[in-house]
Amino acid sequence: MNNEPVVHGKDFETQVREMMAEDAYTIRPSSAPYPAIRRKGAIERRRRVAAAGAVLIALAAAPVGAYALSGNGGGGSVDTAAPLPSVRASQPTTPTPVQSKPVGPTGPATAGQLVDGITLAQAADGLKRCIAWERENQKARGTKGPQTDLGRAADYRIILAMNSTGDSNAPGDGFFVVAVKEQKKAPQLTQLICNIREGEVGGLGISAGGKEFDNGGPVMPDINGGKLYQQSFIDKGNWKLPFRWGSIGRVEPSVARVTVSYGGSTSEAALDHGWFVATGTLNEQVTLAPHVKGYDNTGKVVYDSDTDAGYDKALP
Repeated sequence: MNNEPVVHGKDFETQVREMMAEDAYTIRPSSAPYPAIRRKGAIERRRRVAAAGAVLIALAAAPVGAYALSGNGGGGSVDTAAPLPSVRASQPTTPTPVQSKPVGPTGPATAGQLVDGITLAQAADGLKRCIAWERENQKARGTKGPQTDLGRAADYRIILAMNSTGDSNAPGDGFFVVAVKEQKKAPQLTQLICNIREGEVGGLGISAGGKEFDNGGPVMPDINGGKLYQQSFIDKGNWKLPFRWGSIGRVEPSVARVTVSYGGSTSEAALDHGWFVATGTLNEQVTLAPHVKGYDNTGKVVYDSDTDAGYDKALP
């Protein structure tokens, strides 16, 4: 300001006005710093753009999924606590079924080989009991008796199950189970004829040998099959009737049909993987064994038990 002395009096107002006119700029407020404000705003915008770019880079590097930004003005952090599901849903897959190994014996080729209401489960249970029974008997005999490894019930195929009629030699009714096992590594067959009475093993017949037919024909009745079609010779002529009977044996692939006649009636046999299986009901006393005949696919007789020297035609 001007350092001239202030004169009080009449000219005071005039002097003040002159002073204000001369030094007005000294009390005028400064203009707003627009350049500085613009620089500050530019710096702030660059900072926000840099922050947003960092978020985009984080999203690009993150695993598949959608994320939400939190905070005001988009300048917050990335919230990964609750990822949303992918837009493309995965297709459901069907599990591949696992083929489990059978735990029991294989059933017969036809339903007619399980008769008298006996189920495959009942026949399988009977077979297991018979194998266990023979195993215990072998332990008791030790080295003094024959030792035969019958294997497991699951190794067998059941070809016949039917009721059994008790007689004077083996009283008590029950049921028979006939099962066969073929060893693929060796040409050998094992055949079991087992009898179950009141849940207990009443008897077991075992046949084991090669696959060759020793009778010279394309049909070979089983040498132990008499257990299935006859009662005790003690009761000969006085068997309990009616009587369920069965007949089994082996056939070659060339055989297309087998019939078994017994006590005046004829039964058509089932062919099951190289075996013939026939069954029926006897209503009269008999003295002759079942008559077995085999035919080829033209109907020609290729086997007749009447001409088989190894077949016992008369009952004991």
